[in-house]
Amino acid sequence: MSSITTDQGILHYEVYGRGRPVLLLHGWLGSWGLWQQTMKYLGQYYRTYALDFWGFGESGKKVPTFAVQDFVSMVNQFMERLGIEQAPLIGHSMGGTVSLSTAINYPERVSKVAVIGSPIMGSSLAFLLKLAGRRWIASLVFQMIGVLHFGLRVGAPIITQDPRWYEMISRDLSRTTLESFLLSIASLRRTDLRPLLGQIKIPAMGMYGDKDVIVHPKQWQLMQAHMPNVRVERFKNAGHFIMLDEPERFMHTVHNFLDSE
Repeated sequence: MSSITTDQGILHYEVYGRGRPVLLLHGWLGSWGLWQQTMKYLGQYYRTYALDFWGFGESGKKVPTFAVQDFVSMVNQFMERLGIEQAPLIGHSMGGTVSLSTAINYPERVSKVAVIGSPIMGSSLAFLLKLAGRRWIASLVFQMIGVLHFGLRVGAPIITQDPRWYEMISRDLSRTTLESFLLSIASLRRTDLRPLLGQIKIPAMGMYGDKDVIVHPKQWQLMQAHMPNVRVERFKNAGHFIMLDEPERFMHTVHNFLDSE
C-alpha cells in the first residue's frame, strides 16, 4: 500500500511490475482493486500504477468538489510527485473521461490514452446514474444504503458476468462518502468532451461492450468522429466491465495497443 500527500489530502495508489510506467484509473464508486488482474498481466511488461481517486478507495475524502477536473489535477500531481514525465493512461468509465481530459489539459503528460466504457457526453449515462447526481436523491440513497446494496445484488447479472463484482462494488461503496458519491457523478453528468476531442493527437483507443447498461455503448462513435488517431475495439459479449467479462481479450488488446508504434 503506497500513498502521497497532496494539498487536497492523501492519494492512495498501488504499483506492480517493472519497465515503462502505465497509469490505471478506475470508474465511479470503484477503486484500484478493479485492476488487480490487469496489473498482474501488464506488470510482466510495464510498471503499472493504479490510483484511487480522492473520495474513493483509500484516498482522502475531504476534497471540496470531487469534480472530473479535480481528478485531472490529481493525475498531474501524482505524475509530478513520482517523477513520471509521460505515460499512457488507461481509464475505465469515469476514469476514462478523466484520462481523455488529462490528455487535453496536460498533453505533455500523456503518450497514449485508452478508455473502457467511458462517457464522452454525460447524457450517455444510464437514467439512474443521472438521478444519483441530484442531492436529495443521493441523500436518500445513503439513508437507505441497504436498498442500494440489494439493488446492486439483483442487478449484478445484468451489469457483468463476473460473480465477484458485487463483492468488489460493495466494499468500494462502503468507503465512499455522500459528497464524493454525489459530486463526482454530478460533474460527470455535465461533461461533454466533443468540442475538445480533436485536440488529442496521440494514439487513442476506445473499448466498448455492446451489452453496456451503465454508459451508452455507442459512445465510441463520438471518439471516431472527433479524434484523428483513434482505434475502436467493440466487445459484443461484454457489458460495462470488459476487463471482467472478457479478461483475456481485454488484456491482450491493451498490451497490443501499448506496444504498437
